[in-house]
Amino acid sequence: MALNYGRQASITSLVVNGQKVINSADGVFTSVSINGVTYSSLQLKAAPVLIKTGNIIKLSNISYGDKSLTITESWLFTISNKAIKWTIERASSQPLNVDQSSAPVFNFDSINTWEGAYQGYGGLAWFYLFNEKLCTYGVHTQSSDFWNSKTGNGLNITVAAPGKNVAMQYTRTNADRLAYTISVSNKQMELKQDSDTHRRRFLRGRTDVWAPFTIAAGKSSQSITLSYFNFDEKYGRGKFKGVDGAKVGAVLNTIARIGVIDSLHFGGNSWATPYGPICLHEQYIAQLGLAINDTKYLKGDETCLDYYRDHAIKPDGRVYPRWAYTNEDAMPNQFNSDGFYEAQWGILMDSNPDLVTNVADLFDMTGDKTWVKGHQLSCEKALDWILKRDSNNNGLVEMMTDNHTQKRSSDWIDIVWASYENAFVNAKLYHALVKWAAIEQQLNNPAKAVYYQNFAAKLKASFNKPTTEGGFWDQEKGCYAYWIDKDKTVHGRNMVTPVNFMAIAYDICDNDARRQTILDNIETQMQQEKLFFWPLCMSSYLPGEAKEYQYPFPSYENGDLFLSWGLIAVKAYAEYKPALAIKYVRNVLAQYGKDGLAFKRYGRVKQDGLGDDILSGNSLAIVGLYQAIYGINPLYNRFYLNPHITPELAGTVLNYRFRGKKLAISLDSNSYAVADGKFKVSASQSFGFNSTANELSYFNSDNPAVALNATSTGKLTIHIKNWEAGRVEWEQQAAKPVAYVLHRLHSNATYKLTINRKPVKTIKSDLKGDLMVNYKSPSAREDMMISKVD
Repeated sequence: MALNYGRQASITSLVVNGQKVINSADGVFTSVSINGVTYSSLQLKAAPVLIKTGNIIKLSNISYGDKSLTITESWLFTISNKAIKWTIERASSQPLNVDQSSAPVFNFDSINTWEGAYQGYGGLAWFYLFNEKLCTYGVHTQSSDFWNSKTGNGLNITVAAPGKNVAMQYTRTNADRLAYTISVSNKQMELKQDSDTHRRRFLRGRTDVWAPFTIAAGKSSQSITLSYFNFDEKYGRGKFKGVDGAKVGAVLNTIARIGVIDSLHFGGNSWATPYGPICLHEQYIAQLGLAINDTKYLKGDETCLDYYRDHAIKPDGRVYPRWAYTNEDAMPNQFNSDGFYEAQWGILMDSNPDLVTNVADLFDMTGDKTWVKGHQLSCEKALDWILKRDSNNNGLVEMMTDNHTQKRSSDWIDIVWASYENAFVNAKLYHALVKWAAIEQQLNNPAKAVYYQNFAAKLKASFNKPTTEGGFWDQEKGCYAYWIDKDKTVHGRNMVTPVNFMAIAYDICDNDARRQTILDNIETQMQQEKLFFWPLCMSSYLPGEAKEYQYPFPSYENGDLFLSWGLIAVKAYAEYKPALAIKYVRNVLAQYGKDGLAFKRYGRVKQDGLGDDILSGNSLAIVGLYQAIYGINPLYNRFYLNPHITPELAGTVLNYRFRGKKLAISLDSNSYAVADGKFKVSASQSFGFNSTANELSYFNSDNPAVALNATSTGKLTIHIKNWEAGRVEWEQQAAKPVAYVLHRLHSNATYKLTINRKPVKTIKSDLKGDLMVNYKSPSAREDMMISKVD
């Protein structure tokens, strides 16, 4: 930093890892605006005083204002090898009713200095979307990670203001600079726009995002710490084979995060969308965190879901499906003061299961049992509300409308008139029930777990029945129909892809012939039309099944391409034909290279980007790459690796953060490995991994119970060759003695320990089937085998 302290106090130069990012007389300074007049440290009443002592620089007597108003500040800079800590002490003899307070404002030389700034809750200020002067975005956070993937430079700015609230504002100035403003207040900063709601975070053509507030008389203090980080080291994702890793990272660094509007508002629609909607009826918001892989995103989503629990659920258990800056999309009088509402298009009932799914998915990623316990009653309430909608007791819940002619929607596809028994909503409900039943078991409520399991089983059975018997399977069309009206007429027989992909991805459809028919028929038509991504439906809805302007086909929800369903599509193909899934992942990455995926959807005819509402869901095919192809599945008690890679992906090595550890995930043909720097497990099939300081846990296949514990103070690598109750084989490389406990073998049985094909001793398992092996003299590499003695 270069500090100017003549008749002004400002930072005129800021250099980050050799790159000058600020170079101007008004580079960084403090100010307040009162009644339209700005007073700042650029115009002082007298020259300040500087004292330097060792690594501390103090600039005092920074005084500005007018005849009736004086603000006095003292700046203290503490310099270390890794950071500069800047403490600002401000004093005023009277309360200040300010329009804006900058404490301070950083004027970076160009809007292009940084690509974006990650927020302390996991969101993103993406400057690509600041596509005109005076774009302004305000959020509630205490830290910001500015980054540029081209230079590799990053700048973290963190504010500490105990007992205070911190807000940050980002503005593209008239001079095309980036003005970054920190504000500290006693109460949480409120929004100024719009006059009837005061919820708008993103403005165009103006900068007054925050409402005026009062700074109390007396002294206040906050510290701002600036530190450098290497972007690749902090956010690098590893070595990619077969796909463009730079584009994978770019999509997850930008598109995947833009649905996070503020610290309490996580959704799929960008904060730059004109009316700023969040859809609570999207089941994939937590799963975005799986591939974003940032602890801040996961912790932020926990706080957000706490907020939704407390503000978005009606007393009867109904979950409001949306939130927005304004009330323009709401049914008349069907909204609350916090901004949650029923959409004008109908009662979108998938918000109830989707809230539960997001809680369950986030719990898998964090393993925070205390947190999920705090959502037990609210999730039960949300599920029980919708389960009561099964009036005919066939396991399929019913919508609020009986017939499509009522022209009201019931789910995410909000201008198609799905009514009564809706396969889209019921598929989501099945998924939520399965996931939540498992959590009820962990929360020691087996009765509720069984209730949800039984309901899910009944739902699945009815779902799979042919349409002639009241189910959704349309034998003639070779797909699951979208909905059935109360009069038993079947609708949405046009291969609605989310319905059919969910049926497969959520294991509702367990009939291999049906799976093959659905997936092959979709792919045949994809090749015929040469589409780069799956459309919402493969052919047109019948007249009257959708809103009038959805015709002629294809148009919007009647046939256009919505990338938000990429995760379930990739998952549906991954086990059947992973090469097809990879093809469409590559297509999405190629499209990102062309246009940044900064659209709501893509037209089917020209395959061109359409719509001003940019969706974070445009990244979900890449999330599918991580979850279904690479097989990365963080679960509540382990990291579960279940890959479906193709030959060209072999050699991929991914960096992944899991429960405070950095894992290296190696994916080769029929050989997969997870390592944390001390412990490493490899196998030719899926497995689970967990570790503490001196203990490694191995989980066989998808079993949630530990199969092997290994305790050692040194590095340990094990390669699993075979795992059966009567015979277990593994190869070990150990630097120190290892104590093994093998679980769930035959109870009270005798086993033979063989090392390097030489019998060593016999060991007896206990009544639980646990068996202990202490091996005190390991060499570089050994083959271990435990076999049952008959």
